[in-house]
Amino acid sequence: MFLGKVYVTLKKSVLDPQGDTVRKSLHTLGYTQVTDVRIGKYIEVGLDSPTPEDARRELDEMCARLLANPVIEEYRLEIVKDE
Repeated sequence: MFLGKVYVTLKKSVLDPQGDTVRKSLHTLGYTQVTDVRIGKYIEVGLDSPTPEDARRELDEMCARLLANPVIEEYRLEIVKDE
């Protein structure tokens, strides 16, 4: 059994109004060194795949088809052995 970890964020070319609001709030709290904030999502998927390579391929396909919007988002994924 494997655990897929997916990190989805907006592409750099896409405005992130939620991230901008958080950045401004951090400045208000005194964290003026913060220059950029990007908000994303984290998804875990349990996979009963025979190999880590199969799990990665399957999860990559899931991301491209459903878990991320490839028009405005990018993603990275990790596969770990689930204990």
